[in-house]
Amino acid sequence: MVNRLMPAKSNAAMRHRRAAAIAFAAMAALSVPIAGATAKQARRAHPVETTAPREAGEPIMAIVSLKSQQVTFYDAEGWILRAPVSTGVKERETPAGVFAIVEKDKDHHSTMYDDAWMPNMQRITWNGLALHGGPLPGYAASHGCVRMPYGFAEKLFDKTRIGMRVIISPDDAVPVAFSHPSLSLFVPSAEIIAAAPTKVETLSREAADAGVAADEARKVAAAAARESAQFAASLRKLARLKARADAELTSADKALAAAKTDQARAKAGERQQKAAARAAEVATRFDTARADASSKLDAATAAKEAAQAARTKKADTARAALDARLAREPVSIYVSRATQMLYVRRNTHKPAPDGGGEVFDASIEVPVTIRDAGRPLGTHVFTAVARNDAGLRWTAVTIENGDSAKNALDRITFPKDVLDRIAPTALPRSSIVVSDEPLSGETNYRTEFVAVLSDQPQGGFITRKPSRVLVADDNGWIDDRQDNDGFGFFFRRNPNSQPRTTRRGGGQFFPPMQGGWW
Repeated sequence: MVNRLMPAKSNAAMRHRRAAAIAFAAMAALSVPIAGATAKQARRAHPVETTAPREAGEPIMAIVSLKSQQVTFYDAEGWILRAPVSTGVKERETPAGVFAIVEKDKDHHSTMYDDAWMPNMQRITWNGLALHGGPLPGYAASHGCVRMPYGFAEKLFDKTRIGMRVIISPDDAVPVAFSHPSLSLFVPSAEIIAAAPTKVETLSREAADAGVAADEARKVAAAAARESAQFAASLRKLARLKARADAELTSADKALAAAKTDQARAKAGERQQKAAARAAEVATRFDTARADASSKLDAATAAKEAAQAARTKKADTARAALDARLAREPVSIYVSRATQMLYVRRNTHKPAPDGGGEVFDASIEVPVTIRDAGRPLGTHVFTAVARNDAGLRWTAVTIENGDSAKNALDRITFPKDVLDRIAPTALPRSSIVVSDEPLSGETNYRTEFVAVLSDQPQGGFITRKPSRVLVADDNGWIDDRQDNDGFGFFFRRNPNSQPRTTRRGGGQFFPPMQGGWW
């Protein structure tokens, strides 16, 4: 009985296994087209080069999504161009943050990577990060730069300008229409803007005249100082002669008083008369020279004061002329919770003295009041994209969450004196960046703002020595570490600012992880 049952059970088990195998094979067969369809959908989801179905305006900003490996360019009305990109590989990651174009080179070759060709390069840091044409394998593959399709980079190159905002976001960030009472303070004055060209011309002429006057005053002061110095030297010589003559007279007087004989008294008297005459002559010469020297010294002092006044007027008129020119440029503002400072940048369009990029004015760096300063703001970029009836039309881009964009602006009190200087001439393309981060050490006299998100990888930066900070002078450029004698306008960084990267945990400052020459 047992022997008959065993084969029956074995046969039933085999039939069960065959049925299960057939069912599994059927399921596998059915899964193949589904998997294939999913793969095709994934391939179709990859970014592709796209142009908006409308006439494009001038690009105002570019947003790079590290997540989607895509760059999108925007004008005043929305997106105009999209393309896939290839950003930095692991440990050479493209840093997320806020940047702007600082230099453009049509035919750039790398100074580090075997003279690698990086056509249509648009630099965003002087440490080596840029947007440029390059191979796109479909994933992050660069040393920190943002590679774009070759044709796309070439088509785009002539459309952008120095200072155009570049935002590198960890996720897919987009600009959204935005309004806020603080932004409504930035209302262009039609009268001031209309009068700007005439004001620039007048102040530029006055600055030139003040420069000539300062040069003439400096020459007069130098000549007066030389003449005064010569008289002072003559006076010192006469003082020594007078001292010797007085000493000789004193000695002769003593000899006359000590003489015992008529012959000795006669000889001492003769000596005393000669010494007295000599002392009187030298005293007269000394008194005359002292009066002349005093007159020359007064003249030299007056000439020096006049030269100083002329230098002050030259600096003031040059600053006023520069402010008038800057009023015709979009203004960029950066508010840092880390440093509790507000920074203003405007492009002077003066070529940088070391042969790269243009100089940005950085003369406004002031403390700012942030309510609940211990609470994160997030990182938000507000951009004036066009004029409207209310003044300016704004968009907002958030690349790091903290507070909402609205609440972040609610917590900031903009200094009135700064608003009085820049708000009446705020133009389209002006921007306000609000962030928990300090300015990166990459921010210098020939950049707008560079700010990186400290909680994101920054491997694409290679630490380099900071650039020398130069200041503009009428005779060219001088090192900020040297005495500039009060001349020039001030393109130097505020010494109280703190370019550090802060970690959000305890509010402690750490040196920035930066760099990357490509």
